Amino acid sequence: MTEELEGIGDRLRDERTKAGISQRELARRLGLSPSLISQLESGLSKPSVGTLYAIVTELDLSLDKLLRGADHSPSTSSPGGKAAVANGGPSPLVHPYDRESIDLDSGVRWEQLSRDTDQGIDFLHAVYEVGGASTPDESLMRHNGKEYGFIISGRLGIQLGFDTYELEPGDSIGFDSTQPHRLFNVGDEPVHAIWFVVGRTNDHRISP
Repeated sequence: MTEELEGIGDRLRDERTKAGISQRELARRLGLSPSLISQLESGLSKPSVGTLYAIVTELDLSLDKLLRGADHSPSTSSPGGKAAVANGGPSPLVHPYDRESIDLDSGVRWEQLSRDTDQGIDFLHAVYEVGGASTPDESLMRHNGKEYGFIISGRLGIQLGFDTYELEPGDSIGFDSTQPHRLFNVGDEPVHAIWFVVGRTNDHRISP
């Protein structure tokens, strides 16, 4: 596994320990096996989108803190070494090579598009590889908040309860994340999309 994934596993373990929750108890609350929690924390397995959302929601953890870590400081310099802003403070600009990212199970990649997530918004470039899906085996997930997405390329299927929609480039969608849902690539090329999740951390009691 990459150092990036191992770092995320370390942070998940640290946050679980701070919350005073054992691996077995966290697994029980989420309906997962203790061995899976152990593998995720040790960097031996990748979480699916549904599993990651379930864990960070239960631990009341932001994606920003998960990806960057508590001591992460945004870079203030460009590759050429010039100050990003005149006053030397952190730049609000995020270059493609500066994005914090995570490769999830089932062929999904998240890239964070903003340094500032203080308002409880997950602002992401989401990539679904061919055959990729937010949850495996056609299972559905749900969590607090609302989601808004815009398709850049590829074809993305979205199941909301008993209804299924197919989005193509230029299509957009918004829905309540408390509805059971699943996102999956239905084409023969990767899906690239811009995705917002708003209000996920307002109530960590909602189950996946």
